[in-house]
Amino acid sequence: MRLLLAEDEKSLSRALVKILEHANYSVDAVYDGEEALEYLEAGNYDGLILDIMMPKMDGLTVLKKIRSRGSQLPVLLLTAKSEIEDKVTGLDLGANDYLTKPFAPPELLARIRAMTRTQSPVQTDSELHFGNVTLNTSTYELSSPAASFRLANKEYQMMELLMRNPKQLISAEQFLDKIWGYDSDAETNVVWVYISYLRKKLTALKANISIKATRNAGYSLEIAASDS
Repeated sequence: MRLLLAEDEKSLSRALVKILEHANYSVDAVYDGEEALEYLEAGNYDGLILDIMMPKMDGLTVLKKIRSRGSQLPVLLLTAKSEIEDKVTGLDLGANDYLTKPFAPPELLARIRAMTRTQSPVQTDSELHFGNVTLNTSTYELSSPAASFRLANKEYQMMELLMRNPKQLISAEQFLDKIWGYDSDAETNVVWVYISYLRKKLTALKANISIKATRNAGYSLEIAASDS
């Protein structure tokens, strides 16, 4: 799952990026409102963490602009302000949630999970299911009745994207954009490498699903063909 973090306090931004990446999110960080809008126009995100007090354009203006364009992107507002009026203004403009600084990392992660949960109809509580395989979005475990593995960051993000979109083709470019970021220097062959890792894990799990490659098109998660 890919997030955009707009926070002008760079030391806090770096700390939040580490927290989010440790929780297996892919994160792009920007430091002012204008840059946030540019990234939102160019990138494909699952959620936005938006500080209110930022240079060039404040967070509430960013929020107002993206909602006026019809975007339903989940937005969590961050601010040092605690007055009720600021909370009401942000929520009335279309924010999904509001978190006042300082805050504990577990609360931040819980609020992100809550606001992005409704984006996927295939998620039940903290688990994604397809075939005999389960992906736990809280523990990052990929499991079947035969075994389980805790996936590393990029492995988890790729498997999550596949399991949220079963039987749908996802191109290598889409994986790169969604997980590595549109301004990354990563090349498409890195996607094949991680697909290979995931295929080996699915084999070890004795999964009845497989990652199918369609030439010049992409990859899809499918129910494996029966041997009989």
